[in-house]
Amino acid sequence: MKVMPFEPALEPIFWEHVNQDIPHHYFFIFDWKYNRDATKILLALEGNRINGMTLVYRQSIVQLRGSGEAAETLLERLDLEKVELQAPEQHKRHVLEKYNPTASHEMMLMVLHKGEEKLQIKHSIVKLDTSGAEPIASIMRDADPEWWGTITAQQIMEGISKRLWLGIKVDEKLVSIGNTRLTEWGSNIGVVATHEAHRNKGYATSIVSALVKQILKNHL
Repeated sequence: MKVMPFEPALEPIFWEHVNQDIPHHYFFIFDWKYNRDATKILLALEGNRINGMTLVYRQSIVQLRGSGEAAETLLERLDLEKVELQAPEQHKRHVLEKYNPTASHEMMLMVLHKGEEKLQIKHSIVKLDTSGAEPIASIMRDADPEWWGTITAQQIMEGISKRLWLGIKVDEKLVSIGNTRLTEWGSNIGVVATHEAHRNKGYATSIVSALVKQILKNHL
C-alpha cells in the first residue's frame, strides 16, 4: 500500500470512490469543492484502488476513512501535534495509539433521503442575517460551552452569507437557531441550539424540519 497526496491526476478515482458513499465522505467532497485552499488530502492506494483517505482542514481538523490497514498507515503519516480528529469507531485503537485525546465524543451519522421526511414545523421561522450574529453566537456559547465556548459574532458574520441560518423568536428575542450549507449534491444540518430557558417546546424540531424542507427543495 502506498500513500500519495491527492493531485489532479487522481481526481477520477477519488470521485468514483467518494460517490459510492457520499454521507461517509461528505466532508471530503465538501471541503475539496468549497475550501480547497485550506484542504489537504492523502490517499492510501493499492494499484488504482483507494483503501483509505485522510483530509486535513486548516491544519487542525482531520477526517479519517478506510480499512484498518489504511487508517494505521495514514495515521503514521499524520504529523500534526494537536488535532480534532473524526473517524469511524473501528479506528479507535489506531487513533489512541497515535494521540492521547483530552476529550472524546461519539458521533452518529443519520441520513435522510427525499420522500422519507416527516416535517413538523409548528412555530414561526425567520431567516437570519448579519444582524443576528451576536444572538446566534450567544445561544451557541450557552448551549455547549465545551464545543462552542469561543465562538464570536465576527466568526458568524464571516460565514453567514455561505449558509442558511434560520431562527425562532419569542417576544422579538432570538431563542432557537439552526443552519445548513445548501449544495447541489447533498447537505447537512450544521448547528442546532436553543436557549436553556426555551427548551422542550419543540423549537429545535421546527428549525430542523424547516432546514430539511429547504435542503430537499434545493435538490429538486
